[in-house]
Amino acid sequence: MYEKSLKTLEYDKIVNRLMEMAASNLGREYAAELKPITDIDEIKENIEETDEAFTLIIKRGNPPLFGIKPILMETKRVEMGGVLSPGGLLKISESLRVSKALKKYMEETLKSDVNSEYPIIFGRIESLNVFPTIENAINNAIVSEDEISDNASVALRNIRRQITQKQNSVKTKLDSIVNSSDNKKYLQDSLVTMREGRYVVPVKQENRANIPGLIHDTSSSGATLFVEPMAVVELNNDIKKLMIEEREEIEKILRELSNLVAEHSYEIGANEFILKELDFAFAKGKLAMNMNGVKPTLNDRGYTNIKKGRHPLLQVEKVVPIDIYLGDEFTTLVVTGPNTGGKTVTLKTIGLLTLMAQAGLFIPADYGSEIAVYDNVYADIGDEQSIE
Repeated sequence: MYEKSLKTLEYDKIVNRLMEMAASNLGREYAAELKPITDIDEIKENIEETDEAFTLIIKRGNPPLFGIKPILMETKRVEMGGVLSPGGLLKISESLRVSKALKKYMEETLKSDVNSEYPIIFGRIESLNVFPTIENAINNAIVSEDEISDNASVALRNIRRQITQKQNSVKTKLDSIVNSSDNKKYLQDSLVTMREGRYVVPVKQENRANIPGLIHDTSSSGATLFVEPMAVVELNNDIKKLMIEEREEIEKILRELSNLVAEHSYEIGANEFILKELDFAFAKGKLAMNMNGVKPTLNDRGYTNIKKGRHPLLQVEKVVPIDIYLGDEFTTLVVTGPNTGGKTVTLKTIGLLTLMAQAGLFIPADYGSEIAVYDNVYADIGDEQSIE
């Protein structure tokens, strides 16, 4: 399609509006590439897809599309034997959740709307792959991108319980030290803090010898030393060891979950493209509703019959609809009238609605409107100001 015409007719603004209707970045990226095509059979199928999405939104409301994420990098990583981060596993889980929710949406629709068919949309939903075992395993183990659940494994729960017990013992011992009337005069503050993962107390520089222990840090002024009292060194060592065990157990859990994903990486990865197509299809349906559009009839005879057409970039309440027919009894149309009479808007409306139809979109017009499919659209308009 002639690029200058797309720019002159402000087709890019329609694409931008379509992108705003998508629920995910994947859907927006897909919509951004939308161009008018010339194969009438393919255009009809694309408009049927829009019609199905439009009808479903009217009957059932917006589908459960929230949570679509790009996951191909993650599936590729596990195929190569890599281990996913908690965030990467959550992306896989979200993708599986959306797929499962869409299948439920389809099943509920078919139960409540037994006489209707949505072969394109539901064909895609049917091809989605769901793995509830993998989804549940990830959700049970991972709380967030930064947190692994205690429920991830019995070993992890036990390690963390021991860490908590040891930490409480350390705090109890240190509290007794900092709250002792004998020690308070040696301390800068009566508080317990941490340095390098170990519990310490702030000791005045001149009283270093009165609180035996290991120095881990010094204040910027040098007046305070952060000392680990000898009474808690062994407990701190135990905590350090347990934290290493915790880290190793978390790595083991992430590897096991990654291996689960790897077993079905191809099917899980295939969901990304299907979900992207579904998000795009429903974006077209939402745009149709937003601009009060209708499904146009198509022909390859050069016949255009737009009934009460409205330029989609103008405010609906201020638009004066126009009726245009061309290509039957005559093939050339001359539009005349005074300045600011609407000639440019009329020309742009014809061109833009044609481009929209050939892109598989509904058009803002009345039912029964017909659009011809052309090999190209040429627009040479002197006034190239934005319609808006």
